[in-house]
Amino acid sequence: MVEPATASLAAAPAMPQLKDELDIVIPTIRNLDFLEMWRPFFQPYHLIIVQDGDPSKTIKVPPGFDYELFNRNDINKILGPKASCISFKDSACRCFGYMVSKKKYIFTIDDDCFVAKDPSGKAVNALEQHIKNMLSPSTPFFFNTLYDPFREGADFVRGYPFSLREGVPTAVSHGLWLNIPDYDAPTQLVKPLERNTRFVDAVLTIPKGTLFPMCGMNLAFDRDLIGPAMYFGLMGDGQPIGRYDDMWAGWCIKVICDHLGLGVKTGLPYIYHSKASNPFVNLRKEYKGIFWQEEIIPFFQQVLLPKDCTTVQKCYIELAKQVKEKLSKVDPYFDKLADAMVTWIKAWDELNPPRGGSSMPNGKAA
Repeated sequence: MVEPATASLAAAPAMPQLKDELDIVIPTIRNLDFLEMWRPFFQPYHLIIVQDGDPSKTIKVPPGFDYELFNRNDINKILGPKASCISFKDSACRCFGYMVSKKKYIFTIDDDCFVAKDPSGKAVNALEQHIKNMLSPSTPFFFNTLYDPFREGADFVRGYPFSLREGVPTAVSHGLWLNIPDYDAPTQLVKPLERNTRFVDAVLTIPKGTLFPMCGMNLAFDRDLIGPAMYFGLMGDGQPIGRYDDMWAGWCIKVICDHLGLGVKTGLPYIYHSKASNPFVNLRKEYKGIFWQEEIIPFFQQVLLPKDCTTVQKCYIELAKQVKEKLSKVDPYFDKLADAMVTWIKAWDELNPPRGGSSMPNGKAA
């Protein structure tokens, strides 16, 4: 049985990488006791906590962490009418943290994700591995059979084109999970006792033209490269669908990364996913998405972005236009979602003016 590591097993790095260039974004409805386990790895970094649900509830954060906490009242105050693009009563609200961050890199994690152990029993510093993934190039144009050629002990294999060995910038690092797998509700129902105990020591670039199911519970990205596209959609309260927030963002970012020549990596690092959500509740949230994805995925597989889409924002606005044109026939929800995508970009640009512009109001700082 796979067990989470304890804080006593963890050793903090002497000089934390990207200490002043990375924010950790955590969506939550509860006290963040889980941070104690992550203290050796997270304490040097700034946390952005996005409180979902009742804004009058007090969220307790262990002492010693540098953090800002934003609740729904803060979101409404900062975004005004544009706050409608931020989901309520759903972990999709985390993307507000991406928007208000001023750092180059983001790592986001769920509050039921604990420190994993590798096969030797050593605690896995997930953040450190994400940083390694993002600071080394990706290889989306030609698959390397030794996986990530930039990892220690690996290289490009015989037959790999020398003209492609420089790679491209890595925009996204997608981590995995031990213990509770990230399954949909039908799979949860037929495999209620299944646990992932396989620790696969590999990182690979997802090839150009290939979509993937992105999970937001253990995810890092370069905010400068892909941040405006990391929108988790309209989910939760008042919406006909849930649990597709990270999936939607993943399909959008992959199409845009492919268009702009950026890379997406998946594999290491692992976290220990401690708690399975209720499959019957999940089924109510997912059931429309299970049908819709059979049309959504072909849409993304066929999307073509014009050559004049040279920025993430331009790509995303064009994507929203095509969502409205081609997916609204699936359900009127997609018309609303397309409008929210445009609102998101407008809000992003207002809070993130060109460097040297004015700063935004803050939430509650520790």
